[in-house]
Amino acid sequence: MRHKLIRIAGGSLALAAVLGACSSSSSSRSSTSTAASTTTVQPRAKGVHMRGKRYCEVLLVRPAGSGLHVEVFNTYPLNECPDAQWKQLDAKQIAAANGAPIAMLNGPRFWLMDSVEKTPGAIVRRDFGGIAMIQRATVEIPSVLAAMRPYVINHVDRSTVFTFLPGQRVFELHAADGSVFVMQSWSQMVDATLSEADLPGLGSRLHLPPGWTYTSRVLQTSLRVVTVAKNASVLQDELRDSYSMETVG
Repeated sequence: MRHKLIRIAGGSLALAAVLGACSSSSSSRSSTSTAASTTTVQPRAKGVHMRGKRYCEVLLVRPAGSGLHVEVFNTYPLNECPDAQWKQLDAKQIAAANGAPIAMLNGPRFWLMDSVEKTPGAIVRRDFGGIAMIQRATVEIPSVLAAMRPYVINHVDRSTVFTFLPGQRVFELHAADGSVFVMQSWSQMVDATLSEADLPGLGSRLHLPPGWTYTSRVLQTSLRVVTVAKNASVLQDELRDSYSMETVG
């Protein structure tokens, strides 16, 4: 499998999730000026009852050396990305308002884990077109296209614990080398009608690499993806659904 190393600050979620959308804009959309940022220090936090919750992201992309530096802003847990406001966002206007060459709109997306624990850190809040967001990550990537390729593993420094509870159905990719990746969020960026009810049969729609399979199962015990002392391994499929390797410790 192909790999590339990407470090994310602030206990963020997977790069496969946050780089799942292309920049989009329309001159007919409303202005999306940005309010001044506010910064606070957050202790160790735990998001609970997350499964099925909707969220969106704005990514600000700037040149950095031979690659790109990305600031990732996420609506969770401030709001569930109001659809009318989200559809009015204009990526070009956001980029101009924030002094960035490129802005990307990533969403809507929906969580599949039940809870997330994150390490303490500074929290930067910003407003995009009336939608409040928190900066969850800074990412170094070689290019936008490279970061968006499906089934490419990204190594992410996020210092988080994802928990899927007993009785919940999980959706997994089994790689040819035996690695297993659990879906952490599904996306409506490619298929606007995709719902959680569609996920058990999603495998028939995916063009998996040779030797890979897609399965689902109901958990008998909790599944915890612990990436505190080491980097997470994450990827996305061609529908921009996001997965984390099932490793612990």
